[in-house]
Amino acid sequence: MKSNRLDQLLSFLEASPNDSFILFAIAKEFEKYQEYENALEYYLKLKQADENYVGLYYHLGKLYEKKAAYQTALETYIKGTEVAKNAGDRHAQGELAEAKMILEEDFLEE
Repeated sequence: MKSNRLDQLLSFLEASPNDSFILFAIAKEFEKYQEYENALEYYLKLKQADENYVGLYYHLGKLYEKKAAYQTALETYIKGTEVAKNAGDRHAQGELAEAKMILEEDFLEE
């Protein structure tokens, strides 16, 4: 059962259709209910609205991993590492680099 939180976030989005935080929160809420296609839709809307939103890339990459889209996940982590570096966010940069390394070791090396 979906929460009132999702309904509330969707109503906030009507008032601010390109609000990065709201788009991110909606995607996370859909993920919580394992509605991965809806989550992906909102992550991609966020990427289009604000490609410099650092928090996007780790979660989007993990979602691609769940969908077994490993090459797309890798590209997402690489782009996210660049965005985090440009933003001066060393913590996110480290998390993204680690996610990339684990993905390469577990799924992409023959």
